Amino acid sequence: MGIDPGTNVMGFGLIKVTGKKLELITHDVLILNKIDDHYLKLKRIFEKTTSLIDNYHPDEIAIEAPFFGKNVQSMLKLGRAQGVAIAAGMQREVAITEYSPKKIKLSITGSGNSSKEQVALMLMRMLKMTEMPKYLDATDGLAAAVCHYLNNGENGNSGKSKQTKSYSGWGSFIKNNPERVK
Repeated sequence: MGIDPGTNVMGFGLIKVTGKKLELITHDVLILNKIDDHYLKLKRIFEKTTSLIDNYHPDEIAIEAPFFGKNVQSMLKLGRAQGVAIAAGMQREVAITEYSPKKIKLSITGSGNSSKEQVALMLMRMLKMTEMPKYLDATDGLAAAVCHYLNNGENGNSGKSKQTKSYSGWGSFIKNNPERVK
């Protein structure tokens, strides 16, 4: 499962991997822009992520890491959205891997500077999708899942780079981040 966290629109996508064959299960968005309270948005992200996990039982979750922008408040909100999605996965004991936006784009299109449209078009070809989704956040979530497969799948790559962090539970997170535990 792949997630593109957002506080207005959260994109997600699920793929099935059989050998080297990728198959699209679903991709969609969670629209949050009509919810005024930021904490209620976070609650809804947690509930939706948990629901997706409970319905589809993914083996792993790939999530897009927040990018560094100029608006600190937006970055903080995006980081919270990502954290809530990660917490939902960890609560259900699903392994989480984080990828930078550049790494995801590079894995899908061969260029880390690709547009959302270019990523969506490449995914459409790869997964034999017939129409462009209304919200490209859906294909961004799907791109995280496909990136994870391409970096960890049957192709023999370990996928562990400086831009990638994996946790299989709270114990793993604490072990890998002792400085963040007080």
